[in-house]
Amino acid sequence: MTSYQANNPYESESEAWWVLQWVDLLNSYRFKKRLERGRRYAREGHILKLDFKESKVFASVQGTAADPYKLSIWIDRFADEDWDFVIDTLSKKAIYSAQLLAGEMPADIENVFTSNGLSLFPFTLADVHSKCDCPDPKNPCKHIAAVYYQLADFFREEPFVLFQLRGRTKEQIIEAIREKRKLQVEENPVETVVEEAKEIFVAPETKSQTLDLENFWQYDDDLDSSLVVITPADQTVLDLLGPMPLPASDAQVLNAHFTSLYQSIAQQAMMSALS
Repeated sequence: MTSYQANNPYESESEAWWVLQWVDLLNSYRFKKRLERGRRYAREGHILKLDFKESKVFASVQGTAADPYKLSIWIDRFADEDWDFVIDTLSKKAIYSAQLLAGEMPADIENVFTSNGLSLFPFTLADVHSKCDCPDPKNPCKHIAAVYYQLADFFREEPFVLFQLRGRTKEQIIEAIREKRKLQVEENPVETVVEEAKEIFVAPETKSQTLDLENFWQYDDDLDSSLVVITPADQTVLDLLGPMPLPASDAQVLNAHFTSLYQSIAQQAMMSALS
């Protein structure tokens, strides 16, 4: 069981944003004394068991009685139609697809949900539903509050639990993204690959610059022909970039497309230079 410090253990600047956002949600609760009692319970190891089943959290917390209290916590699930919109948005952004397929939580994932009129996180603690079989009529009781703080540790270790609480597991989301991307590549293979490459490999500062692509390689002065030697390159851009940050199957498909494009462009460039 993770121990809790007397001070705020989540003040580190390196803490994941989703952990901080959950703690901010707790800190915004007006009845802080009730939460503080729960925080002490979590720190003292009263949480005996905590499981995620479908879109709910189930826990056993040892209270003053001989038998531990049973409780459940959940937030409203998104409708299937809402998830379809989210998956569609995720699949259209190559950087999101690459990070999720690699098991990483995108830093600005909340923007995907807000662009579809949703919020991954509840707005207030009142939007978090809970039930405990202890005799305390107030909610949250200290047992529920203890699990609230323990959830921050789970979100740190497995952020995809946030998706599960909203109705989709990590595996379901990844599989849906793969299906969407597969259809996109089949419909527009070259265009899709080029756009994905721009998103994944072009640095943000380079994206913001305005380039004259039509005249980028133009050089008006005459060259001494004796100084010009045309030979195939020993290394390609693909070699310099190194392994792609994608699962092996996806990287193989993308690399095949790039190799084909590179060979075609190199051949055209050679013919143009020799003409």
